Amino acid sequence: MSAQTNALRLLPWTTPEGKPCFLSSDTDEGVLSRLADAVEAAQTSAGAGVLGCAKAVLADPQVGARELRFALARVTEVLDDVLRVAESRGARLSVPYEDEEGDEGDEPRLPAEAFG
Repeated sequence: MSAQTNALRLLPWTTPEGKPCFLSSDTDEGVLSRLADAVEAAQTSAGAGVLGCAKAVLADPQVGARELRFALARVTEVLDDVLRVAESRGARLSVPYEDEEGDEGDEPRLPAEAFG
């Protein structure tokens, strides 16, 4: 059974001009949604790999400025990707909340906050 979605999904890539891409779909199991899931998984995996390499560079007292700049450039690239993934996933996890009178609020809350 496919999950129903009502909002635009922020995709894990941008246009050639660097603008965000969104998907409007009534299901999260379509071809483009599955492709976006695979790209997000690859981006977070790459982030973990780059983090490990950056830690190794920082731990080496003999590393030069060129190596540090290269490591920092890779870290900023994957951080940008992982933050986009987090924003997209967070938006899809949000749920409306009810105030004390039982009325739904305008601001979405993450599921854990809805029960707290």
